[in-house]
Amino acid sequence: MSKVNPTPASMPFRAETRQLLDILIHSLYTDREIFLRELISNASDALTRMNFEMLTNRDILDPETELGIWITTDPATRTLTIRDTGVGMTRKEMEENLGTIAHSGARAFMQAAEQGSAGLSDIIGQFGVGFYSVFMSADQVDVASHSYDKNEPSSIWTSDGKDSFTILDYVKTERGTLITIKLKEDAVEFADENRLREIIQRHSEYIPFPIYLGASTEQVNQQTALWRQNFQQITAKDANEFYKQFTLDQKEPLTYTHLAVDAPVQAYALLFIPASAEHYLFAPRKQDGLRLYARKVLIQDFFRELLPEYLRFVQGIVDSEDLPLNISRETIQSNRLLMQLKKLVTSKAIDMIRKLSQESSGKYTEFWYLFGRYIKEGVASDYSEYDNLVPLLRFHSLHHPEDLISLDTYLEERKPGQEKIYILLGDDKRSVIHSPHLDLVRQHDYDALLLTDPLDSFMLLALKKFKDIPLVNLADRDADLGKAVEAVQPESLPVSEETASRLVQLFRDRLALRVADVRISNRLVESPARLVDPDDSPAQELQRVYKMINQPMEITPKVLEINPRHALLTKLADLPTDSPIAQLVIEQIYENALLIEGMHPDPAGMIDRIQQIMAAALE
Repeated sequence: MSKVNPTPASMPFRAETRQLLDILIHSLYTDREIFLRELISNASDALTRMNFEMLTNRDILDPETELGIWITTDPATRTLTIRDTGVGMTRKEMEENLGTIAHSGARAFMQAAEQGSAGLSDIIGQFGVGFYSVFMSADQVDVASHSYDKNEPSSIWTSDGKDSFTILDYVKTERGTLITIKLKEDAVEFADENRLREIIQRHSEYIPFPIYLGASTEQVNQQTALWRQNFQQITAKDANEFYKQFTLDQKEPLTYTHLAVDAPVQAYALLFIPASAEHYLFAPRKQDGLRLYARKVLIQDFFRELLPEYLRFVQGIVDSEDLPLNISRETIQSNRLLMQLKKLVTSKAIDMIRKLSQESSGKYTEFWYLFGRYIKEGVASDYSEYDNLVPLLRFHSLHHPEDLISLDTYLEERKPGQEKIYILLGDDKRSVIHSPHLDLVRQHDYDALLLTDPLDSFMLLALKKFKDIPLVNLADRDADLGKAVEAVQPESLPVSEETASRLVQLFRDRLALRVADVRISNRLVESPARLVDPDDSPAQELQRVYKMINQPMEITPKVLEINPRHALLTKLADLPTDSPIAQLVIEQIYENALLIEGMHPDPAGMIDRIQQIMAAALE
């Protein structure tokens, strides 16, 4: 191959081109190795077009030539070459494809880039941005090409990326394009075959054409894009092995799913739920996000814009035919296409979790302990998927303290006459199950959901009912317990009104300002007392949310409700008003109520009083 036209046909760039190139090279790209990925993806495009052309046209140059990409280096001369056997380019196509940057639209692009225009991604494809990233690492670039059209001559395009480019006639007998890059002194790493192999395997592993590296023509892209295969062809073994290779996680995933759609965007995805919530020290996954490809070319390793934040534990690959390859891969901006893609991937991920819950209760229990809190986060934050997420929730309950049940199961197991879904918030399952708030539901054998995860309070800000059946917090003073509350009425208490009033006054006198009030309760059966919020207090879940996020909220003292039918209180009523043991018992009943609510400031401080009570009992 040689140049046959001794007089360069120099085409000067316009005045703003230098500034525009600065934007392309320094603003739109942040990693110098990107240029190799861009050039390989351009070669892959040319090969794809050639493959399509060969289906209908055999009157082409070199019809028997292998479709592939060849990369060689010469460290001594700091030269890197990339050759493909794709459709090639004519002289006119070179001017259009490689010279577009000099056209009048360049100023509009530059202005959009400088202003951070939202439409930047819509016009970026007009400027061959991917190709021009090569000037991050090149002093000079020569592009020699011969079209598949036998009647077209070959040409060579040359530029240093500064003031102008030239196009010369050129003797190139083979079909395709040869790019010769004279590397900058500080870019000599890209003449190292080991470095190139690493870049190719990282970014271009799934290119559908062979990539050969070095004089030995070693093929360096070996893997199959499993996510592009028909779902029926993907076995569980194939998916699990791919996951292990993809993540270096030796545990098989809990489950996986496959996505292949043509509308509203053409996309493929292979999504996994890992069997561990931890990021292993030596695993390639150092952060959350999916691996995003455009036409099998890696765009970004940890792309977080395709799933809502609460699904960040999902791992996998998303590949779209509709993402433009020449858009800057480091700075893909949110646009309509990505919004559509996100909706598809999110829906598929939630469907994968739903199927796991239906098909394997054991695996779903494992999933819930690993990632259940993320589903609660989604219920609280994603109104658009609320109806799909709520059935995925699982809870411990009074009847299922060790198992997990869904809201559907809770409703199926309701007792006759139970009209609500009863819940109780607490800090610890072992203590909340003994809460005095459960007295009435326990007496009537009703079930209650025990919510002891801090995120439950956030979730309840959104979760008010399920299938039009309200959730009722048993800790609310006037919680609607339906017919259950009719079992105990103040007038039927086995104590006189005078005794009940005396007990209330004893507690008020002793506790004073530490409680908002003391009153008789018709909600207590086995417990001597409970604490409830005054009428004007914020809801319990809101109080817990503020506490969790360390935001100040003025909390008024609680109301102490007492059960005068309880043995402790009936005996207490018989003691003299000034009895020391009576005062100790009142204090202890109050602090027991604080303790079970998770509000006691100093549990160890009760030890001395408990010892005094024990000593009095022994006497």
